Amino acid sequence: MDISQAKKDAPGKREFNRIRNRKAILDAARECFRHRGYDNTTIRDIVRSTGLAAGTFYNYFSSKQDIFAALLTDFLGQLNHNLTESRQAASSAEDFIYSAYFALFKATARDPLVYELAHRNDHAIRELFGSDILGLTMLSLEEDVKEAINRGLLPDLDQEYLCAAFFGVGYELSLRLAHRAHQDPHNAGAETRNASRFATNLFLNGLRLENPLFRNGALSPTITE
Repeated sequence: MDISQAKKDAPGKREFNRIRNRKAILDAARECFRHRGYDNTTIRDIVRSTGLAAGTFYNYFSSKQDIFAALLTDFLGQLNHNLTESRQAASSAEDFIYSAYFALFKATARDPLVYELAHRNDHAIRELFGSDILGLTMLSLEEDVKEAINRGLLPDLDQEYLCAAFFGVGYELSLRLAHRAHQDPHNAGAETRNASRFATNLFLNGLRLENPLFRNGALSPTITE
């Protein structure tokens, strides 16, 4: 290889090394957080797990909080893309609800540690992003719900309440799914499908078939409104 060709290849090699080193650090941090917990993990623990020099580490991150922010940013970026894509491609109410929850729960099950860490460090999220973890998806959710109502996929209900309901169910189920997937990674896929079906059935059918308070779609006479 001549010198001119070597000069052309050098930037590509440096970029490859940069991507590889960054991934090694994030992967090591994720594993350290998993085994030691976020609070008990030190930068020294992470560096030791990568096999990189400490000086190399500081070329990419200056603190443990920076690593946390990078993990969360990667997680949220892919999550928001998948959520918007799945909702906009929906062709029915069931498809709209199931596909959106499946995208959320799949991301959670794939990286339950990041999700749990984000909620355990909610104050750090507000400092870094000015919002809570799922609050970052609310604007796109409201836009997609409005569009789905206009397309006739969803009934013309109070959009604020409907988005709050979607958000609340997703938030709470995701926390529980993250815990289950973290405890039993082999069943993460099954738990993702179960959670998605549960959320979809809850919105489409409510509790009419299971709740004795409901009779023929109406509240029992013993319940006063």
